[in-house]
Amino acid sequence: MMDFGAWINVLDSTIRLSTPLLFAALAGLYSERAGIFDISLEGKMLIAAFASASAAAVWGSAVLGLLVGVLAATAFSLVHGLASITYRGNQIVSGVALNFIAAGLTMILGQAWFAQGGRTPSLTGDGRFASITLPGAEAIADVPVIGPIYAVIVSGQTLLVYVAFLMVPVTWWVLFRTRFGLRLRAVGENPAAVDTAGISVTWLRYRAVIICGILTGFAGTYLSVAQAAGFTRDMTAGKGYIALAALIFANWKPMPVMFACLLFGFLDASSIRIQGLSLPLIGEIPAQFVQALPYILTVVLLAGFVGKATPPKAGGIPYVKER
Repeated sequence: MMDFGAWINVLDSTIRLSTPLLFAALAGLYSERAGIFDISLEGKMLIAAFASASAAAVWGSAVLGLLVGVLAATAFSLVHGLASITYRGNQIVSGVALNFIAAGLTMILGQAWFAQGGRTPSLTGDGRFASITLPGAEAIADVPVIGPIYAVIVSGQTLLVYVAFLMVPVTWWVLFRTRFGLRLRAVGENPAAVDTAGISVTWLRYRAVIICGILTGFAGTYLSVAQAAGFTRDMTAGKGYIALAALIFANWKPMPVMFACLLFGFLDASSIRIQGLSLPLIGEIPAQFVQALPYILTVVLLAGFVGKATPPKAGGIPYVKER
C-alpha cells in the first residue's frame, strides 16, 4: 500500500500526463462535433512537438516554440480540411496519411537540421516552460492534507497545464452557450439545415479544424518544451490515439473528456508504482502488462466494448451542396 505522500506524487504525475491528452481530445471534440472525423491527432501532435522544440532550440524561447508548434499543427489541420471538406475525400484515409507524413518528416528534418538521429538539441533556461509556484504554496506546504495537495498538485505546474484545464469550461461555454457553438454542433448533425439557413457549412468546418490544429499544437508543444527538454523520435507514442479513445469514451462532451483523460493519465502514472506488485491467486503482475494498460484500454474503448458512444450524425460524411 502507498502512503499519502506517494499518492500525492501519483496524482501530480496524473495531472502532468493527462495534459497533452486533454489538449488533443478537446481538439478532436471541436473537429468531430463539426462532422470532420480526425484520426490525425497523433500526427499533428508529433509535428507540433518537433516544430516547437526546433524553434525553441534555435531561438531559445519557449513562447516562440509554442507559436511555431501551433502554426505547424494548424497547417496540417488545413491540409486535412482541404482533403476532407473541399475535395470531399475519405477523412480516415486523410488522417492516416498525415500521421505517416508527420512520422517521416520529423525524422528526416531532425537528422538534416541537427544531425542527432532525429532528435533536437536539449532545451534549457527560457527554451522550456518552467513550473509556476502559486501564491502561498510554500507557506501551507506543511499543513496536513490540504498543504501537499495545494503545494504539489495545484501549484508547481507549467503554464500549459493550467491552460489545458481552463480550456474545459471554455470549450463547454463555446459549444453550448454561444451562437458559434450551436452552429458548429448543428453542422455536425444536419449540415443541410445549416446550409438552408444561409450559413456556410464549409467555413464552419474549416474553423473547427483550425481550432483543432491550435489545440494539438499546444499538446505537441507541451510534450517537447514543457514535459520533456526537447524532441525525440516518435515521442507522442500513441497519445493521439489515446486522446481519440478518451473522446469517444466521453461521448463527445467536454467535462467527461477531462475525466477520461485523467483516467488514462492515472493508469500511466500508477503503472510504475504497481510494477512487481503481488496479488492473491495471481502472483506478481508483469511490468509489461502494467505499462500496456493505457493502450489496452484504448483498444477496448475504440472497439466499442465499453458503453455506447453516439457520434455526430453527419460525422465522416462529406457535405455536397444541393443545387
